[in-house]
Amino acid sequence: MTPREFLSVYEYDKRIIRGTYFPTTPLDIEQGDTVGVVMMNLGGPDTLEDVEPFLYNLFMDPAIIDIPLIGQTFIRDWLCKFIASRRSKFVREDYEMIGGGSPINRLTREQSKALGDHLNRHYGQAADVDFKTYIAMRYWKPFSEDAVREMKEDGVDKVVLLPLYPHYSKTTTGSSLVLWKALEEEGSLPEYPTTTVFEYATNPKYIRALSERIDEGLQRFTPDEREDVHLLFSAHGTPLKEMTERRDPYCCLVHSTVNQLMKYREHDYPFHTAFQSKVGPAQWLTPSTPDKLEELAEEHDVENVLVIPVAFVTDHVETSFELDIEVREEAEEFGIERYEVTSGLNSHPLFIEALAESTMAQLNYPVDVNTLRHGGDGAPDGQYPLKPLDELPRYPQDERDVRCPNCECVTEARCWTDDLQAAVGAPSGTDAEPKAPKKDA
Repeated sequence: MTPREFLSVYEYDKRIIRGTYFPTTPLDIEQGDTVGVVMMNLGGPDTLEDVEPFLYNLFMDPAIIDIPLIGQTFIRDWLCKFIASRRSKFVREDYEMIGGGSPINRLTREQSKALGDHLNRHYGQAADVDFKTYIAMRYWKPFSEDAVREMKEDGVDKVVLLPLYPHYSKTTTGSSLVLWKALEEEGSLPEYPTTTVFEYATNPKYIRALSERIDEGLQRFTPDEREDVHLLFSAHGTPLKEMTERRDPYCCLVHSTVNQLMKYREHDYPFHTAFQSKVGPAQWLTPSTPDKLEELAEEHDVENVLVIPVAFVTDHVETSFELDIEVREEAEEFGIERYEVTSGLNSHPLFIEALAESTMAQLNYPVDVNTLRHGGDGAPDGQYPLKPLDELPRYPQDERDVRCPNCECVTEARCWTDDLQAAVGAPSGTDAEPKAPKKDA
């Protein structure tokens, strides 16, 4: 489906906020089934020649960039081609500085192989179920259509849509889901029995994997510097109206991750959360990463900062170039003496286990999956049973003290562990519907 074709069928509705284009309830799996796990990600240009068409695909997506040209597909098409042509001249330089292309495609292939191997080794063999993983990039190859073609060839019976975005947003997971639905409605995609992973923002193994990346990053500081390090969690930003007007849960889920991660680390370092990659004149989530660095340096005399790209699970241009090169230069100008950026999770074994748990939690499996989870690469203290994600309670709102300046308290992340489930009891609703905007008094 070309960007123009998608634009002609796209209409905003609440499903793109709630993630309900496909069910989030568990699939019934039988012996002999072939389960396709579709790993959805952004994608990136493989070569410098790919930069312009990649940018065009990105700018044409109405789910990520709203341009009020309703019914004027050809105008948007012309405008996006013009902008992509102009922007690509500068963006090519960014990719040239990190090797001539994006590492995201290679790294996602590695994640796909690792996840497929883990699922089949720990779960598939015990129940005669074959897991196959597929990559569906949103703006560059392999596209969703490529994944569909491979699934047809492999004889897939049932599908799990697994975003490589731990925090749901209309602009990321939502965009991939609406395209997947459009392919189904036009007949390109068989109507597979399907379930969706909405978010896994506080999966304990995802949290621990992030914590281990922080520990690795801290080793780059001398012992004396390490005593005064501040942690800065940097997430990709979105326009503020996505939260305030449309009730996008993304910002709240990012802060839920930071909240639980620092609890896990027992608040061992001062920490902050910021957002990067602002584009255009609209107001975005705040504070921006450069603004927060300037504040830390000029108002608090902070000299040592470790940046954690918390919402990215693979290294790509926004980590390898924007954070590690561009923002580094700004940090030095502000007076930051030692500035370091952690690597992405990539194929960290614990992150692969988190993806596997997110997948298996959405399946009614022929064998008790909780008896098959031994022998992995590690688990947080205290084991926890896998349950359908919709059955997990959300963390209490009043327990999260990590918030942005414009927090609307849209939602809270699901809690995977037994302690809170016992304390809270039944989950607060089994859908992904965000809370309504707060009314003026």
